[in-house]
Amino acid sequence: LFASLTAFFEACKDATGKQSLKTLDEYSVLFSFMAIGVVVLLPILWVVGIPTLQPGFWLALLVGGGLNILAFTLYVRALKLADLSLTVPLVTLTPLFLLVTSPLLVQEWPTRADGIGVVLLVVGSYVLNLNLGTRQHPFEPLSAMARNPGSRLMLCVAFIWSITSNFDKIGVRGSSPLLWAIALFTVIATGMVPFVFFRPNSPGIQPLLGEWRLLGLTGVFNAIAITFQMLALPLAPVAQVIAVKRMSALISVIFGHFFFNEKGFETRLTGAAIMVCGVVIMALR
Repeated sequence: LFASLTAFFEACKDATGKQSLKTLDEYSVLFSFMAIGVVVLLPILWVVGIPTLQPGFWLALLVGGGLNILAFTLYVRALKLADLSLTVPLVTLTPLFLLVTSPLLVQEWPTRADGIGVVLLVVGSYVLNLNLGTRQHPFEPLSAMARNPGSRLMLCVAFIWSITSNFDKIGVRGSSPLLWAIALFTVIATGMVPFVFFRPNSPGIQPLLGEWRLLGLTGVFNAIAITFQMLALPLAPVAQVIAVKRMSALISVIFGHFFFNEKGFETRLTGAAIMVCGVVIMALR
């Protein structure tokens, strides 16, 4: 239940974030919902208590935080450039890249179930880019994904997150899931400050104040999603929690169709569903 709620609020965060990108740049949106997430989560940390930090925490935060600044910037940029239903499902390709990065970073090796999951991820991403209304070359969906700037950026995000997921594991072990989330959000929000307020021709804080309701809603959705994820982690294996969380890809396709009038609903829903099945199989190994 908690992991499913994580997926729902994650999709809500993406939908409201995409709406705010109609009037704001990606740096402002990212700074706002990360900063608001920190403000919302800090009282929860105060109640549950601050754990003792273990060796490796600060190095994981330095490396993971730096890479996540890049990843989230590309993530929000991808939402701005392309359909919600086309970009968000591509994040489920992260486990595909994890098959390469995890053995190198944390010595976790792939299984037969991982192989089956990878096949479904590739098939799902292929279906996601199908255009059933036209005759296509067999490789056209893959080339379409390569041509779409939003898809290209989200593929980069999936790869970067395959690296940062390993540092997340180190950071959580060295602190707690909640403290790690707050620390990571703080680093990302701080990293956005120069781009929001000090870059040439920066509009400053005024545009943010003009969209405070939508940005606040995005930040609250982000904080709620993380909170439910942290509640789910002690109750089930991490891989299963994250697999259910990736159901946000399906919800994002639905949101994209009904709220943003995005086309290709049936095809994209089918592709996203196949990709989520691949993640679930990899999680239930």
